[in-house]
Amino acid sequence: MELNVSGAVVDRNETAEEAPESVDSLAEEKVKVDFIYEEKPVYDFIKRVFDIFFSVLALIVLCPLFIIISVVIMIHDRNLKPFFIQNRCGKNGKQFKFYKFRTMCVDAESKLEQLQEKNEMDGPVFKITEDPRITKIGKVLRATGIDELPQLWNILKGDMSFVGPRPPIPKEVEQYSDTDRLRLLVKPGLTCYWQVLPKRNSISFEKWMELDRKYIQQRSFWVDIKLIFKTAVSVFNREGC
Repeated sequence: MELNVSGAVVDRNETAEEAPESVDSLAEEKVKVDFIYEEKPVYDFIKRVFDIFFSVLALIVLCPLFIIISVVIMIHDRNLKPFFIQNRCGKNGKQFKFYKFRTMCVDAESKLEQLQEKNEMDGPVFKITEDPRITKIGKVLRATGIDELPQLWNILKGDMSFVGPRPPIPKEVEQYSDTDRLRLLVKPGLTCYWQVLPKRNSISFEKWMELDRKYIQQRSFWVDIKLIFKTAVSVFNREGC
């Protein structure tokens, strides 16, 4: 059974949109009003098995790297703890502890208000290209995507998946419209359509939300594998700024 936004039962063959030929083409499409949500228990089971196996494997293999990075962060600034922990919203809005390597100064949250006027994104999110709160080592970690590796623990715990809409912070969700909240229908992930687009920060918040809704409609094991591959290429080429 599939539900649209209003909760009415719809026929997927008549209303579902075809998957675009490329991820890049998503950024050029007009915003669509219709939304279809389909439960996919078999896909969800396979995805969970994939998440558990590869998160455990990655945590074992990357354990020495985790130790090295933690030591480097503490050497760079003794006041910094190597891990940044924050409440994020997962599936159905359920909050969980989100982990990443610390890339900002200790008082980053208190400095946020002073930087709001420099925000380069519309909507409730905050992003600027040259964020003065980011440390020198933090710039390296962000450029390589290494700062996100602790989320492998979130994936193993079941808070997140390798692929899915990025988990928002609660104060952003408070500003969501009903349509924006649709992105909370599935488990959040490390990467999704928005993350693999070139110059993603120049894309509007509305388009970002649309891309997340498209993923929810089109999600499949094959789509996930392609997005993981495209994410690796994007990180290697340092795209997405």
